Amino acid sequence: MASSITVTSISSTVQRKWGWFLVLGIVFLIGGFFAIAMPLVSSIAVGIFLSLVLAVAGIFQIWQSFSVQSWTGFLWQLIIGIVMLLGGIAIYMSPATGSVALTLVIAGVFIAKGVFQIILGLRLRPHDGWGWILAAGIIALLAGIMILTNQPFSGLWVPGTLAGISLLFTGWSYIALGLAAKRIA
Repeated sequence: MASSITVTSISSTVQRKWGWFLVLGIVFLIGGFFAIAMPLVSSIAVGIFLSLVLAVAGIFQIWQSFSVQSWTGFLWQLIIGIVMLLGGIAIYMSPATGSVALTLVIAGVFIAKGVFQIILGLRLRPHDGWGWILAAGIIALLAGIMILTNQPFSGLWVPGTLAGISLLFTGWSYIALGLAAKRIA
């Protein structure tokens, strides 16, 4: 009973505020278009954001390690915090280099995902849909290889382009939510 009240109240809130969801979606779409249109700028922005996150996390890790000095993991926590802080500072000082390093990680993730998805697709054969999983794995593997073989240049556009694609999908989802709520209202 309580969950239906929550769903109803959420639905009514979305219905009343559908216009705000629509505006939020449009803002995300505009941001996504700019990120894709200016991949170097958006890749550097992603690098700067990552550097700040790493630096702040590193500071908190160092502080936390000193709060548990008697713990056997103190030294390791301190080292991890220092590495994160220094990594964040290094990326901040050279966000383009940080973007290239981030792209190596992205390429590695795509390659690993592709390999495991290909294996999964082959293991699922002859079940329905196995070909789609295999195709998705092949595409991910090829995307990872293409990103990796275009280093360091891919580092200047991959993070920003992926962020832009994410912003576009987020924008479309909020627009769809707002328009669906308007139809129901």
